[in-house]
Amino acid sequence: MAQSRWAQARWLVLVPHPDDETLGAGALIAHCVANHRLGGIVFLTDGAGSHPEGTPRLAATRRREAHNAVGRLGAKAIPTIWMGWRDAHPHSSDSKIFRRDAGRLAALLRWHRIDAIAVSDKSEAHCDHVAAYRLADAALRGARRPIALFAYHVWSEPPRHTRRIATPAMPVGQRRHALLAHRSQMSPVIGKGFRLPREKLRMAARDFLTLRRDRR
Repeated sequence: MAQSRWAQARWLVLVPHPDDETLGAGALIAHCVANHRLGGIVFLTDGAGSHPEGTPRLAATRRREAHNAVGRLGAKAIPTIWMGWRDAHPHSSDSKIFRRDAGRLAALLRWHRIDAIAVSDKSEAHCDHVAAYRLADAALRGARRPIALFAYHVWSEPPRHTRRIATPAMPVGQRRHALLAHRSQMSPVIGKGFRLPREKLRMAARDFLTLRRDRR
């Protein structure tokens, strides 16, 4: 990344659920914050589908955990936007809400003068990860400025034979410390629900980002 033409780019990170910011783009966030190159972090959903419907304070808990994790990545002062989509119920690309939010995201890209956006890859299995990619792609078409689209990988492997860049390495332990902020995903603190596999604690020090679209 440091030797690429995006070394001085201003980035925005689009995240399907709280914890994906750390798992998929933690090194990118930490690097961009340290170099004053992060324009914002956008969460598509609050992740409230991780536990049975009606779990008390779930949405508020997950938002608070995301706030803490982002702070541990050094991005406490970075603008954070919540799109308000329902977890695991993405809007179709021809719906009014999708078009509205693509326009909203495009306006953010213009306002913050974003040069590159990082989002979950279209090859990911979860519907929200795919929807986030589609929303980012649609927003780029309305942004009216040259913006590159990069994908990060949470549950999928980076594809072969594509252009990729690697971020600088994070400080030892920083990503793990950020992920541990998501207690609801790693313990029964608010009851039975989704649990991140323990191997997710063994994260690389770098993010590998796949170039999906370059709008020069």
